[in-house]
Amino acid sequence: MILVTVGMQLGFDRLISAMDALAPTLGMPVVAQTGPSRFTPTNMDAHNRIAPDKFEKLVQQSRLIVSHAGIGTVLTAQRFGKPIILMPRRAELGEHRNDHQLATANKLDGRSGILVAMDQTELADRIADGLALKAFRSNPDSGSRQLRSTVARFIETGHL
Repeated sequence: MILVTVGMQLGFDRLISAMDALAPTLGMPVVAQTGPSRFTPTNMDAHNRIAPDKFEKLVQQSRLIVSHAGIGTVLTAQRFGKPIILMPRRAELGEHRNDHQLATANKLDGRSGILVAMDQTELADRIADGLALKAFRSNPDSGSRQLRSTVARFIETGHL
């Protein structure tokens, strides 16, 4: 199963509609947490909100997570050793107030288990790459410390 999530505060119709178009070609169920989306998926099991305990179970059951570049989802994927594809929201498209998700995706690209699709045209290839990844274990001693340090520095200074 592939889990798609965009968080619950903002919709992300560009990601949800792209995943809905790809879902029939993926050969497995796709479950989506869509947030307040204007787009209504027809090819995925879509939910506006998913309770935290159910969300965690879906993460555990998933082979791959496709997400906005939200740090909470990245940390959850890493905690469970699940590969994740990040597609950042873009301020220029009115999807967010600034490009912090673009900065997050650029900073995390290439780390173990993290793939980036800068836009919907890259999603199919990144999904194939993500499904081909061997299982990995996150290393909470090194990766989490570095990620926390980077996030803390960004919050304090606004720079990565």
